[in-house]
Amino acid sequence: MDRQRFIVASACLLGSLAATVGQALAAPPPGSAAKSGGPVPTILVVGDSLSAEYGLRRGTGWVALLDKRLQERKIPARIVNASISGDTTSGGAARLAALLRQHRPSHVILELGANDALRGLPLKDTEANLQRMATSAQAAGARVLIAGMEVPPNYGTAYIRAFSDIFGRVAKATGSQYVPFLLKGVADIPDPTGMFQADRIHPLEKAHPIILDNIWPVLEKMLR
Repeated sequence: MDRQRFIVASACLLGSLAATVGQALAAPPPGSAAKSGGPVPTILVVGDSLSAEYGLRRGTGWVALLDKRLQERKIPARIVNASISGDTTSGGAARLAALLRQHRPSHVILELGANDALRGLPLKDTEANLQRMATSAQAAGARVLIAGMEVPPNYGTAYIRAFSDIFGRVAKATGSQYVPFLLKGVADIPDPTGMFQADRIHPLEKAHPIILDNIWPVLEKMLR
């Protein structure tokens, strides 16, 4: 399997549509006080199979690793993983309002869009959905981090640029924080064969610390 094919597979994120919604990895109630006397941040992750631990042992995906890192560094926070394998930006936008009401997050990580490309959905709809989600989260009082994705060369130069530009453009338009490529260091290395499951689509457990390291520098600054 060559490098480009792995990027294709990673971007597509094929998976079951089984939900892994609302996993509260650390469970203090919303609004509970931290030791410092302030409110405990609630980080809501709205994503697809990359964030839903598809094909992994529970507790080994990057979202679970994020919770462990926060605990190790004694950063009080509550993590809610509302990711669903196979989800699109349309699906995320449709369920976000209820998630915001239920969990009252201080921070929202949006990790959606790759399945839109897989299904050939209009790019303008993907962008509109992401922008709607970001602005809705901000209106509810949350800070937003948008995780970008990339598609491979066989999609064509124009589509590649148009797709990847969506994430940065939405981040700029909404004042959200931005990680350009969630799978940097996983799907774009010279030989990614050892980073993926047998389906050649979903990253192995050992790739998820790298994914977390792509998110962490931006999120840590947001939490400060």
